[in-house]
Amino acid sequence: MPKKRDYKKEYADYHGTPEQKKRRADRNRARRHAEADGRVHKGDGKELDHVGYHRKGRLKNVPTRVVSRTANRKRQPPRS
Repeated sequence: MPKKRDYKKEYADYHGTPEQKKRRADRNRARRHAEADGRVHKGDGKELDHVGYHRKGRLKNVPTRVVSRTANRKRQPPRS
């Protein structure tokens, strides 16, 4: 019988890495700046979309746009 996976540990191992912490901080920073500029508001159902498909690296200086939550979750990177 195969060994059971510890999904909680796998989740923590990935999301707790320094690289992922920095990416999360970059996302939060971008949202805070958009709120300060009045582009988004708490509870408005909008999200910031980082323009382009940034699958690796930092998100610090990536341009953003405001989109609906549905549109942002629906958008997928091109597959080859």
